Amino acid sequence: MICTQCGCNISGRTAACPACGARLAAQSMPAQSMPAQGVAGQSRPAQGIPAQGMPSQGMPAQSAAGRFQPAQPAHLPEHAASPAFRLELSRLTNSDRVTGIASLVLLVSLFLPWYGVNLLGISAEADGLTVHGYLYIVLLLCVAIIAYLVMWAGFEELPVRLPLSHQQRLLVASGLNTVLVLLAFLTKPDGTGWRFGAFAGLLAALIAMAPLVIRAVQARRGRA
Repeated sequence: MICTQCGCNISGRTAACPACGARLAAQSMPAQSMPAQGVAGQSRPAQGIPAQGMPSQGMPAQSAAGRFQPAQPAHLPEHAASPAFRLELSRLTNSDRVTGIASLVLLVSLFLPWYGVNLLGISAEADGLTVHGYLYIVLLLCVAIIAYLVMWAGFEELPVRLPLSHQQRLLVASGLNTVLVLLAFLTKPDGTGWRFGAFAGLLAALIAMAPLVIRAVQARRGRA
């Protein structure tokens, strides 16, 4: 114990300082904080003060350095990344390639002369789209078939869910093209003859559908 009057170091318990005579009872000693004792002799935090390492409800967590850190937001799961496009023609079967190439030829043939007439040395020709407006449906279906095959070759899994199976989609589209092209081929205007475009279009429509029909028949026989 040290006397606050003279600074003398006092050993033992005395009522007054042996050097200056000041009464030690009147000197104020610094209070030391003592943890509250529990029933079993274990220290426990005072009421209203959270225990170390156990933040109370509504209070931010305290780090080891004594600084309060804001509560971290809950981690939200990220959305699955959309499939990447990478063109690989090896994903196309032989029937897919035949259907795609024949559909492209059919698309080009729609702009070629389908019908023509020769009168007094004067010839006139018209393409299939000009004479039969419903052949625009064939044009759209050809574009759809080609675009679909590009997507089929570019994605491991299509980004959109489509009805029917892969072969059934192609068979329905190419089958409708064949019916419309055959109808346009047979209903030529009176007094006109067929031109190269009509023959090319009809042949391309039949070739586009042929391998799909063969595969459908083989699959049906395999299930029988």
